[in-house]
Amino acid sequence: MKILFIQPKMSKRPMDTYLKTRMSPSLAIYTLIALTPEKHEVIIINENIEKIDYNLDVDLVAITVTVDVFSQAIQIASKFKSRGIPTIAGGIHISSCPEESMKYFDSICVGMAERIWENVLQDAEIGKLQKCYCDMDNIRGDEIVSPAYAKIDKNKYFYTNIISTSRGCPFRCDFCYNSSNASTEHVKRPIENVINEIMTLKNQHIMFIDDNFIGDIPWAKEFCTRIAPMNLKWNCAVSANILNHLDLLDMMKKAGCQSLFIGFESINANSINSVHKIQNNIMNYDKLIEEIHNRGMMINASIVFGLDDDDPSVFNTTLEWMVKRKVETVTAHILTPYPGTKLYEKMLKENKIFDFDYSHYNTANVVYYPNKMSPQELYDGYINFYKKFYSFKNIIRRIPQNKSQWSTYFFFNFVYRKFGKVTEILSYVIPLNLIGRVISLLCYKNN
Repeated sequence: MKILFIQPKMSKRPMDTYLKTRMSPSLAIYTLIALTPEKHEVIIINENIEKIDYNLDVDLVAITVTVDVFSQAIQIASKFKSRGIPTIAGGIHISSCPEESMKYFDSICVGMAERIWENVLQDAEIGKLQKCYCDMDNIRGDEIVSPAYAKIDKNKYFYTNIISTSRGCPFRCDFCYNSSNASTEHVKRPIENVINEIMTLKNQHIMFIDDNFIGDIPWAKEFCTRIAPMNLKWNCAVSANILNHLDLLDMMKKAGCQSLFIGFESINANSINSVHKIQNNIMNYDKLIEEIHNRGMMINASIVFGLDDDDPSVFNTTLEWMVKRKVETVTAHILTPYPGTKLYEKMLKENKIFDFDYSHYNTANVVYYPNKMSPQELYDGYINFYKKFYSFKNIIRRIPQNKSQWSTYFFFNFVYRKFGKVTEILSYVIPLNLIGRVISLLCYKNN
C-alpha cells in the first residue's frame, strides 16, 4: 500500500511566529512509520511546512489530531474521502472524544499505536477497515517503539534532537489530558532503549519532551547516572515537586541538564487548588527557583491565566513576581477546557463554555466565562503580559547572573521572542536545521 501521513496545520497564536509550527517534527507520525513494514510506501506531509496534494495516488490517509487542528483534520479527510480514499485518525483528541471523532473519519485509533497499527494495516490491505481500533490497556515501557528518526527531513525543522523517555504522567491535574479517560498510567521506557536513541541522533544536545521527566524518581536517578559520562547537554519538563528531591536535581545537573520547563501555573494558592494540582505549593516557589538557579540551570515557567480565583490584577502581579525572580523564560496560557478533561466536564455543567470552535482551543483564546473578569479582560491581560515580559526593560532586568547562560538567554528572548518576525523571514533563506545546529553549538559551548 501507499500510505499518506498528515500533520494538519496548527493555528498560530498571536504571540508566536510561524517558527513555532516548524520547531520540531511529530514523534507520533514517526512512531507510526516505525511500526509500518517496509513493504508499504510512506509519504509524510506536515501542513505547517508544505501544502497537501489532494490528487496524490494513495491507498490510505492517516492523520494525527490534537484538539486545535480537529476542524482542519475533518476538512482534510473529507477531500480524500470524496475520492474514495479511506481515512484514519488518531491522537490524544481522538482518544479523548472517540464518539464525536467517528462521525468524520472512516476509522479512528484510540489508545497506543503500538497495540493497534498492525491490525489497521492488515485490514486496510483487504479493504475492511473497522470503524474503531481501541486498546486502552496500559502499555509497558518495553513496548514503546523508537520513532523512525532516519525518515525525518532535518532541513524542515529547527530541532530533530527530541526524545520521549515515557508516556503519561503520575498526576491528574483537571485541565490536563491526563485527567481524561484517554489518560494512561505513567510508564518509563527501558533506559537502554533511550540511550540507544541518543546514540542514533548523534547529537550532544538533547531535548527530552516528556510530560514529566521525574514522574518516576528512581528511574530518573538511574538514567542520570547512566548518561553522566556521555557529556550531553539537555533540557526537560519536570513537576514542581523536584524541590523534594534535591539529590536528583544535583544528579541532573551533573548529567548535563541546562534548563527545566516547570508548570508553576499560578502564584495564587486558591487558583492552584481549583484544578487539583497537588504537586504544587506556592509557598515553596521561591525556594524552588533559588535551588535551580544556584545550580546554574535556567527555568521556563508555564503560567495559566483564567483560573477560578484570578481577577484582573493577576497579570501585573505575576509579571512582577517573575521578573523579580529573574525567571528566564515564560510560556503563558489562557485556561482552556480540553474536551474529555475534568475541567471541560465541570465547565460544561456550569454552562461556562460559550465557544465550541475547537480551532480556538490552543490556549491563546478565551472560550469560557471566567469567574472574576470578562473574557475580553482575560484576553487583553494575557496579551499584555507577554508584551511586558518580553519588553526590552524586563529582558534586561531578568538577565541571569551566570554569564555562561547569556548566549542561550539572549537568543530565546531576543531572536526567538522579541524579534521573532525577523528571524522567521531569515528562516526562509537560511535552512532551519542550520539555525538549529548553531543554537545547539552555542548552548553546548557556553554551558
